[in-house]
Amino acid sequence: MDHTNHPIFIKRVVQFTMQILSSLLNIDKNAALSVYLQIGNQLMALIKAGTLPAGYRLPGTRQLALSLNVHRKTVIRAYDELLAQGWLESQTGSGTFVARHLPAVKPQPLVAVSANTTKVAGFAIQGAPHLNRKVADLSTSLHLDDGFPDTRLVPVTELSRAYRTQLLTGNPYTRLGYGDTRGTAWLREELATYLNQTRGLRITPNNILIVRGTVMGLYLTCTGLLQPGDTVVAGEPGWAGAQMNFLQAGANLVKIPVDDHGLDIDQLDRLCRQQPVRLVYVTSHHHYPTTVALRADRRIQLLALAQKHGFIIFEDDFDYDFHYQNKPLMPLASADEAGMVLYCGSFSKSISPVIRVGYLVGPENVIGHLARLRRIIDRQGDALLENAVAELLQNGIIQRHLRKSLRVYRQRHDVFCDLMTSQLHNYVQFKVPDGGLAVWTKFDARIDLTALSQKALKQGLYFGGESAGTNAIRLGFASSTVEELQLCIEILAKLLSDI
Repeated sequence: MDHTNHPIFIKRVVQFTMQILSSLLNIDKNAALSVYLQIGNQLMALIKAGTLPAGYRLPGTRQLALSLNVHRKTVIRAYDELLAQGWLESQTGSGTFVARHLPAVKPQPLVAVSANTTKVAGFAIQGAPHLNRKVADLSTSLHLDDGFPDTRLVPVTELSRAYRTQLLTGNPYTRLGYGDTRGTAWLREELATYLNQTRGLRITPNNILIVRGTVMGLYLTCTGLLQPGDTVVAGEPGWAGAQMNFLQAGANLVKIPVDDHGLDIDQLDRLCRQQPVRLVYVTSHHHYPTTVALRADRRIQLLALAQKHGFIIFEDDFDYDFHYQNKPLMPLASADEAGMVLYCGSFSKSISPVIRVGYLVGPENVIGHLARLRRIIDRQGDALLENAVAELLQNGIIQRHLRKSLRVYRQRHDVFCDLMTSQLHNYVQFKVPDGGLAVWTKFDARIDLTALSQKALKQGLYFGGESAGTNAIRLGFASSTVEELQLCIEILAKLLSDI
């Protein structure tokens, strides 16, 4: 006799099924996630794991609600959600089933989902050592950073007023919609005028691509103008941020020494005779990290070599505005007669790192090419911020801010160098820089910079600009007041005297 269709047998099967299913569902009524979503998500997970196979008949909504001690409407809503997504199917008069069209899944052991899946992916990723670059922790009250501006000097009132104006006035369709990939026309016009007046350039708005800082300009250049295996030349010591971009592009990075007069152009000349060079990266005004300027004769020689051998010069002029001994040196781009220089600058160092507005200047065909490339990673920049900066340039506010900052930073530069000379002379060597926002400082060989920085951190002082492996480091002075600089040096002097 077949007992499988007997009402008592069916009732017992349903009860057994209910016990199993209710034990697999864990409902937390105090959780932020709605109860119906908890039920739906957990049922979906059981289906994905194969625990509930295709065609499996789910308990009725009233039965499951009683088992879980929730309102029936909650279960109905969970079922409806899974029905809409295709995980379940309903047959009138028969009940609700796991959708039969789902592929068969071999049931997995019922184990708790590991929290590690939110940290470690289930698929392999290929790491790259050149991307392992520490992000600075600048949460301390005192800091001798990598050479950052003092954000307390930012013309916040004028900037916020200009940003608000851009947000509220004008045609909203154009103001808040899509714009030119190269950047807003207004900012490019103002920048063309500003750069022609201050840098001796001879450009139009069509020679400018607005970027989110120098790193973006570098990335676009490397992606759009380099091929894997191309030779790129950079100074040693140099900026790791630039080197990361070159290596990521698959370039062959060749490092050439930097001395007291900048990049060794004679060695570059010898290299060009031996192999093709595609790009030379240079910080000609204040070399990063040593702050030295590229001497005039080397500038002439570098431009001549670029024209002769056909390589690109990427000129990173990250702190042009802050030169203390005399007027700033004109960039290489101002003397470029052959269209070999890509000139890049940013307001991130001159105003504030949070102002992600930079500019890449070059021949029109190059700017057009890189603008098309930029579109696939960043459709456009922050048009509101760009136009706000344009307004500040047009009204002369940025220019006044830079003149004020120059006076402040010159005083801090002088005080900091005097403090270093008077209190740290037994432990460090440095040359007073002509400009920039940091001092390249070489510590005595017996001093462990990592250990020193950790001890300083415990006393509320952060320092940790990039070192070139020669026990030398950049100590930024611009972001600290004179009083703060005095406290920084006192802490360093005390720590060094205990060594």
